Amino acid sequence: MDSEKRLELEEKVVAMLRTVFDPEIPVDIYSLGLVYRIDINDDADLTVDMTMTAPTCPMADFIMEDTRLKLESIEGLRSVQVNLVFEPQWTQDMMSEEAKLELGLL
Repeated sequence: MDSEKRLELEEKVVAMLRTVFDPEIPVDIYSLGLVYRIDINDDADLTVDMTMTAPTCPMADFIMEDTRLKLESIEGLRSVQVNLVFEPQWTQDMMSEEAKLELGLL
């Protein structure tokens, strides 16, 4: 896969991640800083490493499934793997300025 095609797919992935929300927080998972890694290999296989705001997040299964289903809808990807990781531990510092403003943290 050429770099232009990979960049185009990565942009679609980020745009799609911005449509996934924790039902308890009015900010998308990408802006919250919950997405740690986006990797698309030469065969168009996508791997996303993400976390939750807390290891005991009651909505984790819902958020993971919503993420996977939305990413699988992106044309051009051969496969999608979403991994839940807890290293490094998420902190509010990982949030975008926009997310902090939305949540009244600035």
